[in-house]
Amino acid sequence: MSNPVGRVVIGVDPHKLSATIEVLDQNETKLGTGRFSTDHAGYNAMRTYACTWPDRVWAVEGANGAGRPLAQRLLEAGEHVVDVPAKLAARVRLFDTGHNRKTDALDAHSVAVVGVRTKTLRVLHRDGELEAMRMLADRREALTRRRVQTVCRLHALLAELLPGQAKKDLTSGQAKVMLASVRPRDIAGKTRRRIAAEELADLIATETKMKKATAELKAMVQARQSHLMDIHGIGPVVAARILADVGDVARFADRNRFASWTGTAPLDASSGEQNRHRLSRAGNRRVNHVIHIAAVTQLRPDTDGRAYYRRKRAAGKKPAEALRCLKRRLSDTIYKQLVADAPGAGTDPGGHCGAALQSSAVDLHPHIDTSDQPLPDPHSRRYAAPAPPRKSQATRTLEVTR
Repeated sequence: MSNPVGRVVIGVDPHKLSATIEVLDQNETKLGTGRFSTDHAGYNAMRTYACTWPDRVWAVEGANGAGRPLAQRLLEAGEHVVDVPAKLAARVRLFDTGHNRKTDALDAHSVAVVGVRTKTLRVLHRDGELEAMRMLADRREALTRRRVQTVCRLHALLAELLPGQAKKDLTSGQAKVMLASVRPRDIAGKTRRRIAAEELADLIATETKMKKATAELKAMVQARQSHLMDIHGIGPVVAARILADVGDVARFADRNRFASWTGTAPLDASSGEQNRHRLSRAGNRRVNHVIHIAAVTQLRPDTDGRAYYRRKRAAGKKPAEALRCLKRRLSDTIYKQLVADAPGAGTDPGGHCGAALQSSAVDLHPHIDTSDQPLPDPHSRRYAAPAPPRKSQATRTLEVTR
């Protein structure tokens, strides 16, 4: 039996323990609402309630953030899911009735309205390999933070056990040698050495896990036939983070859109005759961070990146400005390589005007509020000749009397 209502959009405001939904038809008529828990029983109840409308689309807010677990479960069940960026939902809520009040019900309504009105939302599909790569990349980053914290604690303990012999860049091997050279006699010194030995054991275990995770990421990157590691400064960890967060590169129209998404495109802050740009704080900060790591690595001697950096410095750029230019250049290189590695490559890397909207569920929305242009040249402006200054009343009276 055909559905007289037609296609409906189910807007979802997801949380860790609950999910609020609202069902709208194509005329934005409310057909149903509900609040369900995210446990097994609540999820099944929500699916059962949604089966009332066979032709349905789930619009999940933040499918790459708080809405990721629910979006993944819906995809596994074969549901049609689209990602609604939080900024679009906030704009709808701002111009809707209710004085921009933020509740779960109003959020679900805003998400559903975006799902009805916006036809270019990113359609999600499940990619198990990219999802595993993303989880392993997150795990590798967590291990890196744990290692830094452990080294800091160990460094502080060794500085008290061996005053004046602290190392600037402490490794596990150096710490082991330093710890073996000290034999305190007092109770405080013995306790300090025992804690340092435990920290050293944690450091060695963490580094072992990091090496294992790096090897797994390298195998995953090579299995996807990616050549990102051919770029100087990009290793397995950086390449895995880029692949996991980018997903399908075809969702970016050109390299400028990609640079805007990575946060390497500067923001235009020109005013009047003054032409200037400022640093962008928007975009995917994780990808921006790994591009920064690659740029710093390229500053080493005998690299093309260092030569480019020196040319920018010779042109009058400050060190931070020259480094930002290098990061933008790296962003363009990464985009070009992603396009070349994409299945069915052979189109011009300058753009994908006819690209499909389907992409991985681990992607981020590419449309953000930053400048899409690299460093635009100043526009030539023509100004009218300044008008002569007006004469005061006293001056005009004096001329008349003459």
